[in-house]
Amino acid sequence: MPMIEITTLSGDDSFRAYLAEPNGTPKAAIVVIQEIFGVNEGIRRKCDSWADKGYLALAPDLFWRLQPGVELDPDVEPEFNQALDLMGRFDQDQGVADIEASIREGRQRVGGGKVGCVGFCLGGRLAFMTATRTDVDASVGYYPVRIDNLLHEQHAIAKPLMLHIAGADHFVPPEVQRKMHEVLDHHPRVMIHDYPGEDHGFAAEMGKRRSEQAAELADGRTDRFFAEHLS
Repeated sequence: MPMIEITTLSGDDSFRAYLAEPNGTPKAAIVVIQEIFGVNEGIRRKCDSWADKGYLALAPDLFWRLQPGVELDPDVEPEFNQALDLMGRFDQDQGVADIEASIREGRQRVGGGKVGCVGFCLGGRLAFMTATRTDVDASVGYYPVRIDNLLHEQHAIAKPLMLHIAGADHFVPPEVQRKMHEVLDHHPRVMIHDYPGEDHGFAAEMGKRRSEQAAELADGRTDRFFAEHLS
């Protein structure tokens, strides 16, 4: 498995990240932000898919301070519960700092070129935080959780941000979805897509959560978004 070491922003430690490289010169770099299940096979497949499309993709192990190398299966109940426990103990501000370090690593590896990020679930929330707190060039969040308590940061979104919202997301109730639309619909750099009837995790690469038609629709939109903003 192609893993690299990334130095933390403080410079006094390092963490691992999965790296997928394209054939030839990469168009840009994409940081793939994990769900609560760690850098598992599904996240690695996301990276491999971006590499097949000509991008350098890397997925940092954001739980490394809690438990390095987490790989959990959302379809196995004890592992799902373990993931919830990790999310509860995870320091999201430190996570964004590690994403920023990953952005720097990606930018260096593409010769100072552009870097995007795409996150799922917890990673969708972190993608929003990355858009407001770093110099990332474009961000995408799939079914982001608990965005309502981050909306006061929307003024800091300086680069394009796309959000995919699952209409029947049992982690993101309708009132939270409405609030996201109320605050963000008129933001000049934010684009929101809704997927009525779809539940959380609909774009997972594998497993019971995947909804093929919605996943293909969302992924196609993400492809075009990055092609426009990372070129």
